[in-house]
Amino acid sequence: MIDRTLGTLPVPPTHDEGAHMDAFTAGLLQRIQNTESDLSRARESGDDFLVDVEQSELEDLRRIAAEHGVEIGASTV
Repeated sequence: MIDRTLGTLPVPPTHDEGAHMDAFTAGLLQRIQNTESDLSRARESGDDFLVDVEQSELEDLRRIAAEHGVEIGASTV
């Protein structure tokens, strides 16, 4: 099972806000990439329920990215 909670992203112990945001950004972008891959696999398998779940997760991650000013670039999905 895939853990999709943001609270589990590793954050290095530092007082430098830039380093914290780099870890947050990297983790968020990785989760977006993973979810896009999961969504593609769900579509390929024809699992409509899983497609809906992954699409919803992707929308949530994109919303979080937008709220934090994280640019996600062009989507492959």
